Amino acid sequence: MNLPNKLTVFRVILIPFFVIALLIAPDNFTNRVVAEVIFIVASLTDMLDGKIARKYNLVTNFGKFMDPLADKLLVCSAMICLVSLNQLPAWVCIVIIAREFIISGFRLIASDNGIVIAASYWGKFKTVFQMLMVIVMIIAINNPVLTLIGEILMWIALVLTIVSLIDYIAKNKDVLKEQN
Repeated sequence: MNLPNKLTVFRVILIPFFVIALLIAPDNFTNRVVAEVIFIVASLTDMLDGKIARKYNLVTNFGKFMDPLADKLLVCSAMICLVSLNQLPAWVCIVIIAREFIISGFRLIASDNGIVIAASYWGKFKTVFQMLMVIVMIIAINNPVLTLIGEILMWIALVLTIVSLIDYIAKNKDVLKEQN
């Protein structure tokens, strides 16, 4: 297993530690900081594994499959935690997770037809803003300024989620035509 794939696996392994740190005592500032650090480290591995894989030609099928899955697991786990802590509206989490299921379904259908649907820039921007939203919301407890910034990032992430979904569907609508 190459380094980028190890970083992806490491990101997945960090998820339960992040969830425990955030939910075990959510009003404890130290727990929030630990959860924040874990989430940031996990998020940075996302950027790092892709750069290393491309730079050193270490792109693998495992990485193509697991990297986006690890991102989805990390961000969705964080958002579900934030919903349970009443920091993120459930409907926002549902819209974002629904988009992930739709795109994953699209990719599965495409894969069955020998087509690889690469991540778009809209999808990458969406992921960055979702991660920034989570980072701010984790630490925003009892801080009105950070809470406002978290809300602004939430709306940006939500818009990018919808735009990236429309972009994927528009660019890949032929994948669905082949299923008729």
